[in-house]
Amino acid sequence: MRIGELATKTGVSVRALRYYEEQGLLASERSASGQRHYPDQAADRVRLIQQLYAAGISSAAILEMLPCVVTGVASPQVLSKLRGHRSSVVKQIEDLQDTLRQLDSVLAGAVKSHESGVPCTSP
Repeated sequence: MRIGELATKTGVSVRALRYYEEQGLLASERSASGQRHYPDQAADRVRLIQQLYAAGISSAAILEMLPCVVTGVASPQVLSKLRGHRSSVVKQIEDLQDTLRQLDSVLAGAVKSHESGVPCTSP
């Protein structure tokens, strides 16, 4: 598939896809006219890259992890980094759960205030 098709399929900009190629995260073949062509599996790779970026993982770290994802083989260093990134994601989830609980509390107070006509009070 061409770069525009991959962008549409994944919801990622053409510019981002070019960046992924520059970083070595994504590979394409070039046609005689110079157009990029990606294999069908590229969409799954792009989604994985997006998920890892969303978790705060750098392109350099993603590049180091991708061979493990593709082959299933990982060095002790990669395993250690993966565990570290996993811990970071778990912490982010815990922080977001705390934020959600606080937001739910504020929302409950706002709903109560709206329904009763009594202004919200500060906690």
